Amino acid sequence: MTVFACAGCDAVLSAPVSRVALPVHTHQKWGNGVLLPVLMDPGTYAVDPEPSGPPWRRWSEVGADEAAARGVFAPVYGLSYGAPGAIVMAPGDTRGTVLIPERCGGFCCGLDGRDGPNLACEQCGRAVATRIDDCSLWQTVWFAPDAVRGLHTDEPAGWTTAALPERQGPPPADQSGRWSPQWEAAVGAGLAYLLAASSGTPVAVPDGLVTVLFGNALDAHLPTGTPAKGLALAGPGLPAPDPAPDIFLVPRHPRTGAPWRPSSTARTVPLPAYAWAHLAFPGDGLPVPVTGGLPDGVLRDDPLPMRPLSRFQPDRMVFLDTLARLPAVRQPWLRSIYDRLRAPGTHPF
Repeated sequence: MTVFACAGCDAVLSAPVSRVALPVHTHQKWGNGVLLPVLMDPGTYAVDPEPSGPPWRRWSEVGADEAAARGVFAPVYGLSYGAPGAIVMAPGDTRGTVLIPERCGGFCCGLDGRDGPNLACEQCGRAVATRIDDCSLWQTVWFAPDAVRGLHTDEPAGWTTAALPERQGPPPADQSGRWSPQWEAAVGAGLAYLLAASSGTPVAVPDGLVTVLFGNALDAHLPTGTPAKGLALAGPGLPAPDPAPDIFLVPRHPRTGAPWRPSSTARTVPLPAYAWAHLAFPGDGLPVPVTGGLPDGVLRDDPLPMRPLSRFQPDRMVFLDTLARLPAVRQPWLRSIYDRLRAPGTHPF
């Protein structure tokens, strides 16, 4: 566990928290006027390895060579030249901070961080963090990396200690039939890796939920026909598929974010652990009625959940942000997809 303290006066600014992987939907903007919940689970934090905050430079000022050295291989609107390593946690896990009234700008429903750090250390007054809770944004507190220090350090976790339960995280769609924004982001990021792994050739997608999530997008941007590259799930608890496919859908470690590596040389497409676990171990519920108290995950005799109200759409901006950071986007066929989907008013999937 780690406790974060003010770098200026050593005042404690967080509850004890454990490091986990940065959620793929961290920077997602979803819907219009939608109040999204808290990004991080209680008692956890994550670190964004990329620079964040001002100063910003537009792509025309940066240039392709300098951007590539930063790990960005296709044009983006701008790049941050702030400090890397911002620390994100749930607002409820912060301690000893107060709002800075003159920095509480936002759009219509809350704070969006446009004025810079808006939380100060209550003890010394140093600006230490940014609270974000405006509509269409995940609710977070971001500690500036140079404003705090960790009093303890978590040990990295290997796959032997990874917890991958059969049911973890949100389902793909809720009971009202709306697709989950987390899944839209997860598949948007995964789709970027999958297109890169395809090398522009057809991909044979397994039947079921994998086809629902990826099939339409692949049909829109890859040719059809044979031969097609095979796609299959691989990871902890699954037997090795035979014959081995060309591409594996694998989980990211829930704590470190590192993708699981198969023993073969097949290309891999990483997914958040909760999404991968849902695809790998869907479960069929209990086979017989239960007596006594209802176990977790068992519904009463209410109507069955609705089918999704619309076709699944991966998150376009998460897809583009991920694809821009893959060297494969420099291939002409993939760059043309990237450029086409950046254009305003396009319907990419």
